[in-house]
Amino acid sequence: MKKGIVLYKSKYGSSKWYAEKIAEKCKFECKDLKHIKVSDIQKYEIIIFCGAVYASGVSFRKFLNKNYERIKGKKIILFVNGASPFDEKTLKNLICNNFKKEIISLPLFYGRGAWDIDKMSTLHRVLCKMLIKMVSKKKNKDLQPWEEALMEAKDRSCDWKDEKYLEPILKLVSKINN
Repeated sequence: MKKGIVLYKSKYGSSKWYAEKIAEKCKFECKDLKHIKVSDIQKYEIIIFCGAVYASGVSFRKFLNKNYERIKGKKIILFVNGASPFDEKTLKNLICNNFKKEIISLPLFYGRGAWDIDKMSTLHRVLCKMLIKMVSKKKNKDLQPWEEALMEAKDRSCDWKDEKYLEPILKLVSKINN
């Protein structure tokens, strides 16, 4: 069995939840990315990055873009989560807009996270409320999937985390280990 680690960057808890579930099921270590230097992960053969999507940005993008050259010989897997339902086109754009060319071809998985506007930072709460106000002016038939999810959630607390989103990533890790 290959030695692996799950690295996460989580602001509101969903990425940490997913990272801990992946680590538990794969019997890997699990560490918060804010406590990691690239030299700390050189000993691992499989590195899974787990993070959230915030306003079209991926939480672990700076670390991965900066350090990719030093870890590119490893099996690297990406997992992102967000409030929106899966949308392939949006996910491809997200990856292309956040990562260097070499990283775009890495295996990427998506799961829905959670939404609780009351727990957001002041900046995120204000931005989300402005976005809700703008999107609410659109006709329902014109809404994109992420906009529909936003209008569904609004001021409610929603938790869409589900272990079913981990099935494809667990199958890949199992395949790598065999």
